[in-house]
Amino acid sequence: MCLHSGGVKKTKKKSVNGKTRRLSTNRTEGVSYSKPALRSSAFARALSDAKLYINDPENLRALFGEAAKKAAKVPKDPFQENWPYLQAMLRFVRAYIRNEYRDAPEDALLWIVAALNYLVDPFDLIPDEVPFLGFVDDATVVEFAVGRTRQALDDFMTWETVAS
Repeated sequence: MCLHSGGVKKTKKKSVNGKTRRLSTNRTEGVSYSKPALRSSAFARALSDAKLYINDPENLRALFGEAAKKAAKVPKDPFQENWPYLQAMLRFVRAYIRNEYRDAPEDALLWIVAALNYLVDPFDLIPDEVPFLGFVDDATVVEFAVGRTRQALDDFMTWETVAS
């Protein structure tokens, strides 16, 4: 399985008072990484490592286990309406590992694994131990991944309902 993030670094020109300067923005398939957590080296590392996890079933299984434990401990509030989708991401990866569900696009799996990888990363943008703020960056990354994979997750949840 070969996955590509489709990441492109674009340079924009902005003119202020007659002076032109270049602004660099990270974009993936037309999506701007406007929030700091999405521009962080931790997110870039999570995305890059996600490709490795997908191609290594044992490491993906270990990541799933870590992410499931972490999700059981994190407060729900920062994740708001994305909390059920975080839970669906975990079930999605578990079903993928077990070869029970393989009907999702490869890029959806990549974004989901990247979000779970970021969730378990102790060196992300805001350390989880920081009171009130520690999971805000994690929630931002989950929200981004949900936005990129909502249809795949909805299809998976429909499959779950029909399969059981």
